[in-house]
Amino acid sequence: MKEYQVKGLTCANCARALEEQIQSLPYGEGATLSYSSGKLRVNERVDLEKVRAILATDGAYMADDEQSQRKRNPLLYLVGTSIFLFVMALLFERFIGNEVVIIYIIATALSGYKTFIKGLKNVVRFRFNMDTLMTIALIGAFGIGEWKEATVVAILFGINEYLEGIGMERARRSLDMLLKQVPKEALVIYNGQTRAVSVDSLQVGDVVLVRPGEKIPSDGVVIQGKSSVNEAAITGESMPIEKETGMSVYGGSVNNEGVLHVQITKQYKDSSLSKILHLVQEAQETKTPLELFIHRFAKYYTPFIMVISLFVMTIPPLAFGVPWHDALYQGLAVLIVGCPCALILSSPIALLAGMTRNAKKGVLVKGGVHLETLGRVRTIAFDKTGTITKGKPHVTDVIAYIDENELLRIAASLESVSSHPLARAIVQKAKQHDISYEQPEQIETRTGSGIEGKIDGKRYRIGNERMFDQQDLSEKIQKDAEKLKSEGRTIVFVADEQHVLGLFGIADEVREESQAVIKQLHRIGIRRTVMLTGDHEKTAEQVAKQVGVTDVFAQLVPEQKVEKIKQLMKDDIVAMVGDGMNDAPALAHAHVGIAMGKGTDSAIETADVVLMQDHLGKLPEAIAIARRVNRTIRFNIAVALALKAMALLLTIPGWLTLWIAILSDMGATIFVSVLSLLILWEKRTR
Repeated sequence: MKEYQVKGLTCANCARALEEQIQSLPYGEGATLSYSSGKLRVNERVDLEKVRAILATDGAYMADDEQSQRKRNPLLYLVGTSIFLFVMALLFERFIGNEVVIIYIIATALSGYKTFIKGLKNVVRFRFNMDTLMTIALIGAFGIGEWKEATVVAILFGINEYLEGIGMERARRSLDMLLKQVPKEALVIYNGQTRAVSVDSLQVGDVVLVRPGEKIPSDGVVIQGKSSVNEAAITGESMPIEKETGMSVYGGSVNNEGVLHVQITKQYKDSSLSKILHLVQEAQETKTPLELFIHRFAKYYTPFIMVISLFVMTIPPLAFGVPWHDALYQGLAVLIVGCPCALILSSPIALLAGMTRNAKKGVLVKGGVHLETLGRVRTIAFDKTGTITKGKPHVTDVIAYIDENELLRIAASLESVSSHPLARAIVQKAKQHDISYEQPEQIETRTGSGIEGKIDGKRYRIGNERMFDQQDLSEKIQKDAEKLKSEGRTIVFVADEQHVLGLFGIADEVREESQAVIKQLHRIGIRRTVMLTGDHEKTAEQVAKQVGVTDVFAQLVPEQKVEKIKQLMKDDIVAMVGDGMNDAPALAHAHVGIAMGKGTDSAIETADVVLMQDHLGKLPEAIAIARRVNRTIRFNIAVALALKAMALLLTIPGWLTLWIAILSDMGATIFVSVLSLLILWEKRTR
């Protein structure tokens, strides 16, 4: 299948009709045309000239067709000319006489000729959509001599069609702003020389030069230089991030002031920016259950309206003696009221706006169905390590039985030879207190328990409880150790040859934003927050208490996490948030899987929503946007149906006119389009 960008699509119904015509071509089976994204996918063997001809019947064209690109959609000019002719006919009707009908016909043809041609084809094929309804209405209006009103119907329908196209194009343009973040070239450093190459040709291991104001071409790591980098396009973070040697950077982010040498770690096609663009564009193609329902509803709704119209045209004259002219007029108005345009538009613009706004915030939603479900979530389960906590141990407690600085010096000296996460936490604690330490002598590592070594000619030990005999631990030491254990700490003992010198309590550091995020989630209506972790129960309970999580399930293997998710799903719509490979099964089973953007590839690939930041800060806002999208869609549907219902009720006393009919249809379409686009609008905070 080959993909093309199509411009000039006027409405969702029209796009679906064009899709069906393309599918009827040889090799056209399986072709898809998305109104939301303007993407056409067809078999490479299909006759493109015939495809172009089909698109042209609706004023649409392929964006790669240079000749077509120079053409502008003439609808606005045609409608403008129609309005001018209509006004002239009204002003000079008494001077022109019966010939004024010719002007009304010309004005109607300019605004409605495409609709009329498509509608006639639909009548022959027994295909009922809004073009069919409008064509029958126009023929009927002219047939009973309502020239003025027929012209107004055509003009207002043309305006409606134009505004509908503008609404979706505005939503698409907002998404296209993301494409402007894509860098085109990179300066590769080779043998001390720089040369410009295409971003697509970059290979893993290449070193690129990024000057101030330039975009980093692909994901990589800084190997030389220091600067602040604007990552807003990727993570949604407004503040620049300071980068120096050894730190990772995203492709598409902007280098602010310094010169950076960046070693590429991912080809552009695998970079974060490329994935963002791919996922968001791909997400536009998916249909939510609500959208599918609307399309099925519209399929049966249109013939139903035609039956109602026929009923209004025939039953009153036959049963109650209503003049045929009046009944035909009312029936034609019913046809116009019944246009499903606003109903079909109630969903796609809102979904596209919601996904685009989330993408700008650095939150990727992999489809409209996931956005809709995210808005209905009431229970959120979190993995602990790397999600609520940083996944990096740090020293929380120091209990010293000698001078504390001396204890830190001895402990850091012994641990400086180890790469164990607990050892690094103790060394980091010594650095924070500006305590110098030295390399120990005669190091002996005891697997699973600790390290022994000489410092200043004296032997010391550091490790866990297994390294010490019970008699080494006095009652006070045991009491201190038990207190730390009850608080969920991992304990490290430090001792010389005779005595224990002190204890370190170590725990995984809670992320700064976790408590605020959990509180905010509860505030916006998340009823239950759950922690699922493989860690010890005491440690998990301590973290849960600190951040405000309501329920804790500890010492779980990945399979048990999946079982807990399934249990939670029996009672509620559940989201699972995680970052590791062991979280992938739970992410896949939850109603919505949410992965941290700097987590493992397996978690990111499995998840339905990806937070590109290395924290949970954007999660409440992402849920709030999803809920707003759902509210907007429901409200759009209610308004569209209510306006039509009110207009139809006017047929009972005979008050429904063609003017009221088209204004109710046009008003509903404009209303749902504007309300959906407002999702993109964000209040500026000072």
